[in-house]
Amino acid sequence: MTLSLETPALLFSACSLILLAYTNRFLAIAPIIRSLKSVYDEEESKKIWLQIKNLQLRLRLIRSMQLLGVTSLFFSVLSMTMIFFTFRELSLYAFGLSLFCLLISLGISFREISISINALQYHLSDLEKESKK
Repeated sequence: MTLSLETPALLFSACSLILLAYTNRFLAIAPIIRSLKSVYDEEESKKIWLQIKNLQLRLRLIRSMQLLGVTSLFFSVLSMTMIFFTFRELSLYAFGLSLFCLLISLGISFREISISINALQYHLSDLEKESKK
């Protein structure tokens, strides 16, 4: 199999956009955690504690997503560098690692989104109970 310089370059731009999306997720969660922590300090509600624990899990997942995204970007650039210096076979392995890291990152992203959706559904279940009354 022959790998041209353009193939890893396409992954390079995709990784950059994905990292931006992951950073936006982090930036959206951080103020919510700070706010919930202040409320929890005042009233120590179990419901708020569970929300904080859920958000902590999501932060860990986002950190893993970002780490794997950066690793994917690293191997993509490494692959381009190896192609440039005519290390064709090694560039294939680097590109393969880049794809593998990106795949795992996307899988973790799917898990984080699932957790977020479940938390929102639980949060809105109170409204559902009220509307049935």
